[in-house]
Amino acid sequence: MSRPKSSRKQWQKIWRNWELYLFIAPAFLYFLIFHYGPMYGIQIAFKNYNPVRGIFGSPWIGFDHFIRFFDSYYFWDLMWNTLTISLYELAVGFPIPIILALAFNELKHKRFKKLAQTVTYAPHFISMVVMVGMIISFLSPSTGILIHFIEWLGFDAPAFLTSPAWFKTVYVLSGVWQSAGWGTIIYLAALSAADPGLHEAAIIDGANRLQRIWNINIPVLVPTMTILLILNMGSLLGVGFEKILLMQNPLNMESSDVISTFVYRSGLENAQYSFSTAVGLFNSVINAILLIVVNQIARRTSENSLW
Repeated sequence: MSRPKSSRKQWQKIWRNWELYLFIAPAFLYFLIFHYGPMYGIQIAFKNYNPVRGIFGSPWIGFDHFIRFFDSYYFWDLMWNTLTISLYELAVGFPIPIILALAFNELKHKRFKKLAQTVTYAPHFISMVVMVGMIISFLSPSTGILIHFIEWLGFDAPAFLTSPAWFKTVYVLSGVWQSAGWGTIIYLAALSAADPGLHEAAIIDGANRLQRIWNINIPVLVPTMTILLILNMGSLLGVGFEKILLMQNPLNMESSDVISTFVYRSGLENAQYSFSTAVGLFNSVINAILLIVVNQIARRTSENSLW
């Protein structure tokens, strides 16, 4: 039986462009092996997993682990901490790269512009462990330079590292310091698409700098802002695990314990593999739903969406 003509044409097209397929093969294999391959283990969320019996030999218990998590006394605390940290980070961290990009775009002195960009980009290249070490060093009650500066001003320095009330602020502001400069790269690239003729026409019409930013530059950024906002909403419950774990201590656990750190403790420290997988799966499903919903809203209200 001969192959359909459409199938032969597809294979011929692939063969003619084999260099392109070879080029994307490493990325394709990476996602296939390390992202899609391990998905078969998700089924232990619905089983009472026993390492001796293996995944397929462990008994099926359905949604028991999910019900156990929803009925637990710590469920709402974990959800509250995760959501408040994520929304706090989104509210503070999302607009700052936009503001920085607009400010950099207006700088006329090239050397100062390059210096300012370098200073804001630099923290991005500091590893997370080193970054948290710097935060602890700066905010240490005995040796912290920021603590001594606050006391020099005549104020009582709060316990930034051990107070639950200060944990989220320290986490968010340090994250903005580390990532805001790097985030401006995307917006600066988008601003390069702004038509200089529009600025020239606006100047002739008497528009000042703020009016040109509001009516020309910001509309150019809107598509990029929409896409990045959708992506950020898709990871709303995916609060950075490494940084929170490094900053976490028994005194600030009340406000620092989030879903990702709970999954770590349950799965790796307490060996509750099925239960921690169920919690992690719940987290991923909620993120996926948020991504789809926000994308559909953006698609219906504007022409900018992921798909």
